[in-house]
Order: sequence, then C-alpha cells, then structure tokens
Amino acid sequence: MSYERPVVLSIAGYDPCGGAGVLADVKTFEQHHCLGMAAVTAWTVQTEEAFLHWCPVGTEQVLAQVQPLLERYPIEWIKIGLCPGPEGLLALLQGLKRLSPGVKVIWDPVLSATAGYAFVAEVREPFLAAILEQVYLVTPNVPEALLLSRCADDEAAALTLSRYTRVLLKGGHSESTPGMDRLWIAGARRDIPPTGKQVYAKHGSGCILSAAITANLAHGLILEAACVKGKQYVEQVLRSNTQLLAYHAT
Repeated sequence: MSYERPVVLSIAGYDPCGGAGVLADVKTFEQHHCLGMAAVTAWTVQTEEAFLHWCPVGTEQVLAQVQPLLERYPIEWIKIGLCPGPEGLLALLQGLKRLSPGVKVIWDPVLSATAGYAFVAEVREPFLAAILEQVYLVTPNVPEALLLSRCADDEAAALTLSRYTRVLLKGGHSESTPGMDRLWIAGARRDIPPTGKQVYAKHGSGCILSAAITANLAHGLILEAACVKGKQYVEQVLRSNTQLLAYHAT
C-alpha cells in the first residue's frame, strides 16, 4: 500500500508542551500535506518557558524505533534535531545510512535549550567533518554556527561549515542582519530576507523551520525554494499569536 502524500520522519526530542521537538515537527509536516512520523532521541521535562530535565535515549534504541519505519515506508527525507552528543549523532547517521543508503538528512543542531540549558559543550573538528559530510543540509542559528565552527563571526562560521555541506544560517539571532537567513550552496550565498511583518518570539521556531524545509524537499522543491517557503511558513506561525507556543492551524 502506498500513500498519496510524502512520508517524512523526524528524529528529535520529545517536548511535552508541544512547542518544539517531534511534536512540533509532526504538526509542521501535517500542515505541509506530508505524512509525518517520529522517533524520540530524548525525553524532556519542560514548558515553553522553563527547561527542567532531560533523559537521552541511546542510539541503538533510536535506530530500533526507526528501522521498521524505513523498512515499511518510502522515506527519502529525515529531519534530525536534539541528539545526545556528537558521538551519538555520528553513530545515528551511520546507522541510518546502513538502513537506507539513499536517505537525505536535514540536521537542525539543537545544542542548547531556549531557557539556557546546554546539551552540547563542543563538537571537535573530526566529529564535525564526519557528521556534516553525511547530512544534506545543516540549519544552525548564529550561536550554534559559532560553537560548531569555533569562528569569531557568523559569516566565517557559515563559510567554514559550508566546506562540508549546504548551510542555512538562520538570522533570528543575528545582530548585523536580524531576520535574514543566509543559504550557502557550493560556496555561493543566497540571502532570504524576512517579510517585514510583525512577528512574535516562539518556542521551537528553529524546529519548525527545519521541519518545513524537510517537508518542502519531500514535495520535490529545490533547496532554495524549500528554504524560502520554509521561512514563509515559520513567519506565519510566529505571527499566529503573541504567546510563546505557536498555532500551526487557525
């Protein structure tokens, strides 16, 4: 049996309030007319305002969740969010490629919680190169790009990461060009500006953006178009209300 919609998989943390992680991803997939599925990398105790605790799930357990899905459904695109450290992420990527060699991965590097809790203190260069070479696109915000690259400014950071894969540098934390996302493909940069309409901060906005891009790619859009439409969607949910939890459907 086949489905009329693309089947898309999120591998990320479980956020009980639904603003981030797999719940936000599956909401986003559904709004993009995809059949969304999920595997959990960590259980968290949090609200949109406070992060209290987390319990990582081992790589073998994550792959155990994923394997029957990859065997049963035609999944071509996977979004990965929170992972318990670079070693675990690399093992997960290697496991995914063994199970489904042609699958393409979007990595949203969730290195800390909005409330300030750090999941990953550093990613050493050998691990970083090995990870990035196995992902189709990485979508860091400015602090994440600086931490991953160990560069002093965001432009140099994105260029460093782009030596290994495609990079979408999110502009929400940019001091020089706030709201301007910048996409690097093969050394060339494409700026994706904000609409200029009023938006409000949202818990999980980075998760939502990367999930929207993944869904757009699953529908066959080229990367630049997928990123542009993904930005349009995340701005729509940023405008959905004045609170920290987004409405995906109105």
